[in-house]
Formats: sequence, C-alpha cells, structure tokens
Amino acid sequence: MIYQRSSQLFAEAEKVIPGGVNSPVRAFKAVGGTPIFVKSAKGAYLYDEDGNRLIDYINSWGPMILGHAFEPVVEAVIAKAKLGTSFGMPTELETQIAALAVAMVPNIDKIRFVNSGTEACMSAIRLARGFTKRDKIIKFAGCYHGHSDSFLIQAGSGAVTFGTPNSPGVTAGTAKDTLLARYNDLENVAALIGANKNEIAAIIVEPVAGNMGCVPPNKGFLEGLRQLCTDNGILLIFDEVMTGFRLARGGVQELFNIKADIVCFGKVIGGGLPVGAFAARAEIMNYLAPLGPVYQAGTLSGNPLAMAAGFAMLQALDNDRAIFQRLEEKTAYLAAGIDKVLKANNVVFTINRIGSMVSVHFDEAPVVDFQTAAKGDNETFKKFFHGLLQEGIYIAPSAYETWFITDALTYEDLDYTIQAVDKVSKTF
Repeated sequence: MIYQRSSQLFAEAEKVIPGGVNSPVRAFKAVGGTPIFVKSAKGAYLYDEDGNRLIDYINSWGPMILGHAFEPVVEAVIAKAKLGTSFGMPTELETQIAALAVAMVPNIDKIRFVNSGTEACMSAIRLARGFTKRDKIIKFAGCYHGHSDSFLIQAGSGAVTFGTPNSPGVTAGTAKDTLLARYNDLENVAALIGANKNEIAAIIVEPVAGNMGCVPPNKGFLEGLRQLCTDNGILLIFDEVMTGFRLARGGVQELFNIKADIVCFGKVIGGGLPVGAFAARAEIMNYLAPLGPVYQAGTLSGNPLAMAAGFAMLQALDNDRAIFQRLEEKTAYLAAGIDKVLKANNVVFTINRIGSMVSVHFDEAPVVDFQTAAKGDNETFKKFFHGLLQEGIYIAPSAYETWFITDALTYEDLDYTIQAVDKVSKTF
C-alpha cells in the first residue's frame, strides 16, 4: 500500500502541531514511519487520504464498539446539532443519559459528565481526597489514567513509548502524594498501605489494564484490593474509561461482581465524541459542588451533541444484551487463530484476552504487569505492525496498547486478519 498523501500531510502538520499530532499515541515514534491520515470510516473500516481501506483494530481507542459512523449515533448528533450545539445551561438529555448510565452500572447512584477520561480520573481523585480528608493515592505502574499531574509519576501507554515515564512539569510536591504499586501484586499494595497508615485517600486502578497491552487481573487481585480498601478506610476507584460499557453492560463491576467506590468512564459512554464521567454512591457524589465543598466544573460538560451521541450508544447497548457475547466470541476466534499461526511459524509470543480486548506480546512469559509487558521484543513488534499495515490492517502503533474489537467486524475480516498474521510472521 502507498501512503504518499499521508506523508505529505504529516510534514505539513509538523510545522504547526507539536510532533505533527494532537495526542502522542498517534505518532509512529515507537514503530518508525509516519502516521496514517484518515479521511473517513464506516463500520469496521478506515479509509485514508491515499484511498486505502484498513481493517480497524483500535476503533478510536475503544469507543466504536458498534463500528464507525453507527447510524443511530450519527442521526442523534445531526438532529441535536440542528437545535444548537452548546448552551451552557441544563438540558433534559443530560438527565436521561445519567439515569440510563446509573441503571446500567451497579453500585452507583449519581454521575457527573465531563469532557474526557483524563478529566474524569482527575476529578475522581480530587473527590476522594475531599471525601476522606487524606492526601495520598496509590496507582499502578503501567496503568494510565490520563495526563493529570497526579498520574504522570510512572505512566503506561504513550509515556512509556517515549521512554519518559516521569514527565517534566510534574512537581516534586505532587509526586510525593502518589505511591506506585505493581499491578497484580497485593503484597506490594499492602506494604504501601502499611507504610502510609491513615494517609491514603484512594487506590485507582484499571481493573483490566489496557495501557501495557491487555492485562487482566489475576484471580483474587481485585477482590484483595476491595478488602484492603474496606479495612483501611480507602476509596477504591475503578478507571473504566476503556472497560466501561465494553466488557459488560455494567463494566468490570458487573463482570467480576466487585464494588468500587468511584468509577470513571470515557470512550464508549460518549459514542465517539469527547465525553468522560465519574460516578459513585450518593454519599460520595454529594461532596461535589454545588452540594458539597469539592469543586469541579466544566463549561462544555454535558454538551448536547456529546450527550446525544452517548445516549444513542448506551441505548443501543442496553437494548441488545447479546452484543457482549458476540464480541466475546469474535475476540476469542481472532485470538485462537492468531495463536495457531504464530505457533506454526515458531514465533515467541503470548496473547492476553478478556471480552473484546486482546493483545499480542512478543515474549513467551506471561504478561501480568508492567515489568513483564516491558520484556516484549519491540523489534519484532515493529515488523508485525508494519507488516499488517501493508496488508491493510491497522493496530495501535505501540506494543503497550490493547486491540479493541468492534461488533462491525465480520468473520471474513477476522479470517483475513489471521491469514495476514500468518503471512507477516513468516518474515520474522
């Protein structure tokens, strides 16, 4: 495939946008080459500026669970845009989507909408600190919760891709209140709690990690976190920006039957538009202004276009309960096919999968945390990425990202992908 137009556009973008991209994860720094510029998308496919069609396995990093340009979402946005794009005042639609989200997700009474997953996680931490009157938080190496200062102490995803897990611009004063733990390691968490008795406000975790590849929790890990939090007066925050409304109707809380104190959302809840949200039981949420002392605000929060897209998406998921089973079956089919051809070609690898999230790691050891994820062979991943791209398949340009499966993918698409993996892996 030829990507001449994309290369030209990237050169133009570099003149006026830092690095030529508005989010570092879109850059090809980790794999080499220049980013692909998209012109349109429909269903499971991207169409770039050079006229190439690509089978899409990032799906806008998760939101396009029902495929690109999903008709009910498109129609809802168009209809709402004709009535006005922003008011800075309450609308009935905000209450409607809030009520639906609360009905779908266990253990939440109230929800507040913001504009991104980063904003949701940042606000959840502030709320937890205000509610508990404690300052410190625990996060996990390799889990990414956005680019707020409190989280850029050792991040996964883009920050690791660039080899800068400790971001300049984050003050020492901020860093001292964030404690780093190892994912899937309860003893490590317990030790941190013991060393900081009555100082920790919250533990924030991706209950299924997606920023070091897909890394599911070990059996008992989330249950252990819940118990440690309960025993020590700590709030448990699930960052379900990726997993919310994707792995189950009610997210990971439903999937594993574990209660978090605060849950953060993004991606699917916005139907592809910029939306985030955080939710909890009323006792906690009532600490937010204007009811309580914890301040949080946003001029465009609850934007009518974003609310229309999110409401249409959640309605579609709520009305079609079988979608999560279909996604599970398609992802399992894809993972089994890739596993078969990589083994046949004597490639050293491991595959992680849960629900509609999957990742291929080029190392034979199990990938259970950031340390094991980092052992993957990045040179092999580069060949894998570019080989698939030449076959018309787009995966994330980083070994530290999960693939997101969409219901719009057909089994013909999956078979083609498996065949392409077979062809590419023969060249390793």
